[in-house]
Amino acid sequence: MARTPSNMLPLGTNAPEFTLPDTISGENMALMDLRGDQATVVMFICNHCPYVIRVMDGLLDVVSDYQKKGVSFVAISANDVENYPDDSPELMKKLAEERGFSFPYLYDESQEVAKAYDAACTPDFYVFDSTLKCAYRGQMDDARPHNEEPNDGKDLRAALDALLNGQTVSTDQKPSLGCNIKWKQ
Repeated sequence: MARTPSNMLPLGTNAPEFTLPDTISGENMALMDLRGDQATVVMFICNHCPYVIRVMDGLLDVVSDYQKKGVSFVAISANDVENYPDDSPELMKKLAEERGFSFPYLYDESQEVAKAYDAACTPDFYVFDSTLKCAYRGQMDDARPHNEEPNDGKDLRAALDALLNGQTVSTDQKPSLGCNIKWKQ
């Protein structure tokens, strides 16, 4: 596990469009169909990363609190499944069902979507406003494996609260930190 920070997509960037297969439903899903009325959170996660595992409970709490407020959540895994079979679409579906994901868990086999978002690590979070412009990118909170920081989603919640209240999201944003995306060779 290589500790890798986010690349920090420039604020104001339009959300790169995509159509990817959802491992839960088996349907292809496009960003334009998944966008939220108020905001859209695109997150790059995977099954095996200890950083993702550490924040999963807090992430599911954030999703539960904000989906009912018009925020859409989309998870994408782009890892090379030949070398990291724990991240296969079948096991992605299994994890989503076990954890009760209420959002799609998409598989980016070509890794082109991850590259378009300049994603670097798992977890990597991007918040887009109602016009799909990047308003936040970075960490969910300070929780990491082997620390006792609260897994409360404070940074992600602050960005979403600002958008929902018609305020500008603070530009003081910390990169996420996690395992590097497992790029194909």
